[in-house]
Amino acid sequence: MAKRLIFGHRNPDTDAITSAIAYAHLKRELGEDVEPVALGEPNPETQFVLSHFGVAAPRVVESVAGEVDEVILVDHNERQQSAPDVDQVKVVEVIDHHRIANFETADPLYYRAEPVGCTATILNKLYKEKNVSIPRHVAGIMLSAIISDTLLLKSPTCTEEDVKAARELAELAGVKLEEYGLQMLKAGADLSQKTVGELLTLDAKEFQMGNHKVEIAQVNAVDVNDVLAKKAEILQAMEKKIAEKGLDLFFFVVTDILNNDSVGLALGSAAHAVEEAYGVKLEDHQALLKGVVSRKKQIVPVLTEALSK
Repeated sequence: MAKRLIFGHRNPDTDAITSAIAYAHLKRELGEDVEPVALGEPNPETQFVLSHFGVAAPRVVESVAGEVDEVILVDHNERQQSAPDVDQVKVVEVIDHHRIANFETADPLYYRAEPVGCTATILNKLYKEKNVSIPRHVAGIMLSAIISDTLLLKSPTCTEEDVKAARELAELAGVKLEEYGLQMLKAGADLSQKTVGELLTLDAKEFQMGNHKVEIAQVNAVDVNDVLAKKAEILQAMEKKIAEKGLDLFFFVVTDILNNDSVGLALGSAAHAVEEAYGVKLEDHQALLKGVVSRKKQIVPVLTEALSK
């Protein structure tokens, strides 16, 4: 069997990168020739995770068709979030926990999608199904992905399956779940040295919502005011992104990891959808989103509904 590449979405977060590494480890244990790669550099949180557990960051690639004929997608399925030339290769597997959109293949494939908080939770099941033990460093990065995606098991996306997997993986990794989780989230929430450009691309995804092209960027912060201090620059950069990409809406969400609320900045011809979706009034393009922390469950579905009317 020819080599396959495994990768998560563009502007990768901790789940995208660590799931590629963890699934590649499983595949290699089963005798398959695979390599985990990334569609972008690890963010600060992911760098902390990889360093903590002594795991090398995957090679960053800009395209895949020149290297392999077949690929495996983790933590995403939508074409606009994947490698720019993903349509030129055969997608043979998808392991994901998001909505399914803008995705089709010419041939049957192995598709594992479950409504859980994190891809790593699904991978934990796959290791058990294949009777492959999870080494400490892999358990550590899988645990970190669950902590990241569920905000330490507090996000509405978190399920009992995520909680169970996190506890199992914490034991395998030899860490205290709460203590390590808070340390990790705080490391990722240190945005003091980030430029405005970096803030808008750390964790950004494009979506097609009805007839509208939308980009949603999200960052976690201990104090949202550290980010909002740069609001004028952020709005200028958002305007530029809208013009460059032909977006109808750019929604920048700053999530307070201590209070579990968010502040959203919205620009574009479809910015009214934010007001409709959350029953708020944008004041100078800004609104408080009480209790909103999850892009997957609390942002994408409600905005999609608002923009599909």
